[in-house]
Amino acid sequence: MTTTEEYAMESKNKANAGLSLLLLCILCLAGAVQSKAGNGAAPLIKKPPVVHQLRIYEIPRENKDVFHDRFHKHAMRIMDKYDFNIVSIWETEYDQKTEFAYLLEWPDEETMKAQWEKFMTDQEWKDIKKKTGKAHGRFVNAIEDRKLTLTSYSPSKVLKH
Repeated sequence: MTTTEEYAMESKNKANAGLSLLLLCILCLAGAVQSKAGNGAAPLIKKPPVVHQLRIYEIPRENKDVFHDRFHKHAMRIMDKYDFNIVSIWETEYDQKTEFAYLLEWPDEETMKAQWEKFMTDQEWKDIKKKTGKAHGRFVNAIEDRKLTLTSYSPSKVLKH
């Protein structure tokens, strides 16, 4: 084979590889467009569902500062040990009650349940709750726990922090 023939064959192989890559990109894009169009076709690459969890605690006003101190210094640190992804934290006043709310993001419901079990049975956390409860009394009057599921038309599938 001459150098010219080798060059022509190499160019043809590169062109075929480029066409293959282009075809793959078009197929991926077509799958995403079909999925977006809502025609029932599944995308070629599917992200796992994300679970958001909203926790709302009613906290006694007299223990508001020590509650925040305990959550910030201890609960968050221990939660981090169990891969809790705290997205945001708020304090609210509602119906003449002080509330503490925070949003968590989990890869799935099974992980959420497993990590909460680990956190609630963590000996250090149990000891901190016992010690601070003895010193200050009740920290939480009520807890609301809500699993939030994104709708199919939600503008965001994963929260951006």
